[in-house]
Amino acid sequence: MATFVQDLWESIFTPGTTPTLLVATNATFACLQLVLLLLLVATYSIHFIILSCLCGGLWWSINWFAAELRVAQAKEAREKARSGQRVAAQASDDSETEVETTLVEKGKPTSGSTEVEVAEQAGGLKLRAEPSPGSKSSASTEDEWEKVSENENEKDK
Repeated sequence: MATFVQDLWESIFTPGTTPTLLVATNATFACLQLVLLLLLVATYSIHFIILSCLCGGLWWSINWFAAELRVAQAKEAREKARSGQRVAAQASDDSETEVETTLVEKGKPTSGSTEVEVAEQAGGLKLRAEPSPGSKSSASTEDEWEKVSENENEKDK
């Protein structure tokens, strides 16, 4: 009993349905149906028949959803296994492997490499000279906008 309660507590935090959660749900709905039957016998009220029908419909729909979820998960697992087999078959099958060919100067085909080849550096890097504080290249965008504004003011005059 203690392991059932522990499994039930852990199943709350597990996504999807678990067998423990379904057993607890079915037991709860069975107890609810029993209580509604006892209340119907005690009171002879039609309300308990209606509540029992609603409870039965909800109970059936929960079990239907859990069954559909199991079918979908099984289908997904089959597709995943099938795609894994396809990938393994494609990796081991050499006849379907595509090969890149390139032409050499004399026209002989050779197999192209799929690996990256490091090219040698053609020249040294040149460092930029530090601009002087008053040079044109150090002008900020605000300075450029100020120049545009000054030019517009001069045109208006």
